Amino acid sequence: MFARLYLLIRAFIRHKILHIDDRSQLEIAISNGLKIGKDCDIQFESIIDWSHCWLIEIGDRVTFAPRVHILAHDASTKRPLGYTALGGVKIGNDVFIGAGTIVLPNVEIGDNVVIGAGSVVSRSIPSNSVAVGCPACVICTYDEYVSKRKSQMMESPCYDWSYTLGGGITQEKKEEMIAALEKSGWEFVV
Repeated sequence: MFARLYLLIRAFIRHKILHIDDRSQLEIAISNGLKIGKDCDIQFESIIDWSHCWLIEIGDRVTFAPRVHILAHDASTKRPLGYTALGGVKIGNDVFIGAGTIVLPNVEIGDNVVIGAGSVVSRSIPSNSVAVGCPACVICTYDEYVSKRKSQMMESPCYDWSYTLGGGITQEKKEEMIAALEKSGWEFVV
């Protein structure tokens, strides 16, 4: 009885007095107009411009690795001009955006695209391509990239789910992976 009353009072104080929203930042952005497709994976510490999220559109099967930032505004003109520049961001289907990447306003990323870790996407990236760098530049087609990785995979050790933290990897399996990596340079896990 007292525990339930405590929870009700706590919820009232958090929501009505302190204006604390218990939803995730992604849920809040969606309620404010962010468009996001199905089967997306937004990993930890990624930031979607909450102040202009209705200008951002994310397709189906998009992965943001950790610490991806998507910006739909540029406040560098706020002090000198009194206005902030805005630009939409559209991300297509089947896109992977690597860790630490920043996507700037007024950019469109096509379908079947890989953006390398640490890139700064300051201009649009066409479908079926791989782009890396600062600023991000296309370095090959999506099909060339997948073919190259497939070749590497054929010559490298491949591991199942039990070789991941989620699969409960053992110390023995960790040591096996380290030893194999020293010989091959690349490894692949499900």
